[in-house]
Amino acid sequence: MVQSLPALRPNDSLANPDWRPRLESLLAQGVAAGADLVEVFLERTDALGVLAEQDTITSVSPSFGMGAGLRVFRGRYDGFVSTNDLSESGLLTALDQALGMLGLLRTSHSLTAYAGLPPLVDHGIAKGDWLGQCPNLQEATTRLLEATDHLSQLGQHLQVRRGSYARNWQDVLVVASDGTHAHDIRLHQSLGLNVLAADGDHRASLGRRYGSHGRPDELRQWQAEESARDLCDSAATMLRADYVEAGQFPVVLANRFGGVIFHEACGHLLETTQIERGTTPFADELDQEIAHPAVTAIDEGLTDGAFGSLAMDDEGMAPQRTVLIENGILRRFLSDRAGEIRTGHGRTGSGRRQSHAFAAASRMRNTYIAAGPHTPDALIASIDKGLYCKSMGGGSVGPTGQFNFAVEEGFLIENGQLTKPVKGATLIGEAKEVMPRISMCANDLELAAGFCGSVSGSIFVTVGQPHIKVDTITVGGR
Repeated sequence: MVQSLPALRPNDSLANPDWRPRLESLLAQGVAAGADLVEVFLERTDALGVLAEQDTITSVSPSFGMGAGLRVFRGRYDGFVSTNDLSESGLLTALDQALGMLGLLRTSHSLTAYAGLPPLVDHGIAKGDWLGQCPNLQEATTRLLEATDHLSQLGQHLQVRRGSYARNWQDVLVVASDGTHAHDIRLHQSLGLNVLAADGDHRASLGRRYGSHGRPDELRQWQAEESARDLCDSAATMLRADYVEAGQFPVVLANRFGGVIFHEACGHLLETTQIERGTTPFADELDQEIAHPAVTAIDEGLTDGAFGSLAMDDEGMAPQRTVLIENGILRRFLSDRAGEIRTGHGRTGSGRRQSHAFAAASRMRNTYIAAGPHTPDALIASIDKGLYCKSMGGGSVGPTGQFNFAVEEGFLIENGQLTKPVKGATLIGEAKEVMPRISMCANDLELAAGFCGSVSGSIFVTVGQPHIKVDTITVGGR
């Protein structure tokens, strides 16, 4: 018999032991119905978004959420249902729907086949009141207006000045019939600055993003004036830049957000989700060379404060440091529970989802190309004629790794030296062709915060790399 629980109050943690009997009964009934595995993902969220435009706060967006995602597996197949109804009847209805997707029916048979949950692994208990320690709305608006004022004071010909702040707090409990019983508290904060500079026919649009995990004081510690000065200097440089010449050139990609190309064009192809779909060209190339020997690529969830770090993934597994590519050799794929079942590649703590409304899938965390032995100057000095990409803008990626990415801030390389700024450049290529052409990696690895959208929604990730040299790539321009 399913046991009733008191109504959940808004401030109740999901680590509350009163959840245990209901969840154990839910798992037991799913197993008794014939499921190989039953998983429940519970969450509470508290989010805030603030936007400042020019010298005015134009948007304040608080949001609160609570819900559950239920997933049942039978062989290679699974059924997933999400619900905001966390009552006894609501959860049972969701279970029945998920079981029905696999042709299973809950019955009154004995529930003794399920042994019950082990003691809770509580990653959240040591994190205290992260939400209460965050800046309140007044602090957030004050800091953003300070930032847009710095832009006004430091910039020239700025037609648009924007600052944004987002705070996402999440309380998560994951249980599964394989013995998973884990709880965590997550806190992500991000800051963005964007400007549009215009003078006559000249235009330059640039932005910067900063983000962290698990640091309630991040907004208070933000060096807003320094960030504004960096952005304004770039806008002034690019405002009257000439358009780049199209062609095939060697390029040097800067560190930090330059890693977005590896993330998008190659990283996704190393997720078992892509193997299941048949969309990765690397599916059968494990332990084969897929990149230049200069390239070692890593995905992990362990770097302190990084946007993609986590104490456990969204299937309750501890994160790992996963070497994807080692000296050019493909070593591992990123795998979640479904990926392990369907492809045979072991789980890597990479099961991630935006919220309870999505089933977890194999997704990246902090993904970067490792540092090499060279200095950034050595990479530039090795090129007679090419392009230096200081910062990257938006782009698109095809299902098998074809990509094009805009260069937000670029400079010509001539005779081993940076010369004049250029704009309008687009890098065009395909992962399988470009990876063997990354011939030099510098010693200045840095990471940058980002958001990644895929089959399980939009999640927090980190991209990164040192400066890297690509021997040749198609550069779109004029």
